[in-house]
Amino acid sequence: MKLSLSKKMGCFMKCMISRWFFILCLSSFWATTTFAHNNTAGEDKAEHSLSEEKTKPLSLAQIAAEITSKGFASVGKKAIPAVVFIRSECSGVSNEENPFGSNENPFESLPDGFFHKFFGIPIFPGHRQTPNPQISGGSGFIISSDGKIVTNHHVVKDATTITVVLKNGEEKEAKLLGADPRTDLAVLKIESQNLPYLTFGNSDQIEIGEWAIPIGSPFGLQATLTHGVISAKGRQDLRITDLDDLIQTDAPINPGNSGGPLCNILGEVIGINTAILSKNGGSLGIGFAIPSKMAKHVIDQIVQYGGVQYGYLGAILQAVDKEIAEAFNLKKVEGVLIAEIVKDFPAEKAGLKQGDIIVAYNDLPVKNIHSFRNELSLLDPGTKVQLKVLREGKLETFNVVLAASPEAPLTKAETLQLGIEVSDVKMVAPEAARQWGYNALPANGLVITHVKPGSIGERAGLRPGIFVLQVNQRALKIPSDFYEEVQKSSDKKHIVLLIRLPNNSTRFITIKMK
Repeated sequence: MKLSLSKKMGCFMKCMISRWFFILCLSSFWATTTFAHNNTAGEDKAEHSLSEEKTKPLSLAQIAAEITSKGFASVGKKAIPAVVFIRSECSGVSNEENPFGSNENPFESLPDGFFHKFFGIPIFPGHRQTPNPQISGGSGFIISSDGKIVTNHHVVKDATTITVVLKNGEEKEAKLLGADPRTDLAVLKIESQNLPYLTFGNSDQIEIGEWAIPIGSPFGLQATLTHGVISAKGRQDLRITDLDDLIQTDAPINPGNSGGPLCNILGEVIGINTAILSKNGGSLGIGFAIPSKMAKHVIDQIVQYGGVQYGYLGAILQAVDKEIAEAFNLKKVEGVLIAEIVKDFPAEKAGLKQGDIIVAYNDLPVKNIHSFRNELSLLDPGTKVQLKVLREGKLETFNVVLAASPEAPLTKAETLQLGIEVSDVKMVAPEAARQWGYNALPANGLVITHVKPGSIGERAGLRPGIFVLQVNQRALKIPSDFYEEVQKSSDKKHIVLLIRLPNNSTRFITIKMK
């Protein structure tokens, strides 16, 4: 089967040594045949010299450069038609939600080492404490011919209107199918057919030094392609996203690229651009992308279920360092230490205890706390996991059935319309509790942690710090109870909430959804 040009480019990049050998042989053959041809062309020296100049073989460097150039051009032809510009309009931006924390130019005077989620360019900034519309731009890419589009959650968060601009300039209003704040991903849908779309590559197979090609709309300039290399893999604990296992690249990416694809030389999506390390909002050659393996898992769940649920062990974990290894008489630094067991969750039910050290799961060694947490989180609730645990120097085995994480909301379109997010109170930081007016939070319950400006929930008087006890007279235990009940109410005109205010009074409120 004859390979396409892009496939040839990919093989060249992935098998560099063999290709160089092939090119060397080709060049030698070309030089030999050219020499033979020139020597039979005639006796006239001037004519022979001119013929020799016209047929002079290219050098290996010239051939390699030509093939590489054609490779980038092939990626552009394939990917650019499927990359879109996203315009998000919000009713207003509060102090809490302003991603730059200032009314000044967001791309000036940022501190050194600032991880900048390039939310997009404020086209009509307005004043952050007024209800004036806020319009920002970002990028996205089409993943199906019927108009499903992937972007970053922070590009469309709190948007009242989302407009997608296609490569041909056509504008389409988009519906938000669902979003996941923990990985900063969102899926949109436009009404259209037979659209060009991109496919995902395997981010696990990329290697440091391979080509990295971001495409997007930096500073509002559509269909911009740049290139660089994969600088590092598995960047963790950067606090860019809750679940981070990021790809680092030196390819030039800037504000407005957010949500656009990071492609390999085959034109496959290996990552989704989400943040840069920058002094002033511009590119310094250190950008980060969500790996395609993680992104595809989240996107598939959003498309199928309208939201994402993560597997949850129910244990507060701590990294094992040299000192902890010595204190626990470990032969080597390995595994993760259970610092605390969360009551009524899988770890406690399976018999795990504080002080246990998890060294393997499903016969795979625990590399570090971040990879272990990420890999468990990407398993579906209800998944059975076998853990190997060191307890008082002895290796024991425990079988755990993961629960749904109380940390992440099931962010479906209906709950986004309502505009409130809730969390298990155990996951709320003390600083947030003090801001809400609490000296101490109750031991249990679901508390509102975010209210979308201009949303139905805000208009109903809901604010962060209010507890939600019931939805339509159903008692709530974990966040998924709340989101499931709101989803069930999507065809109703009203929903009824029982809430508890910071002054400890309770009341019913009726919210009109339609």
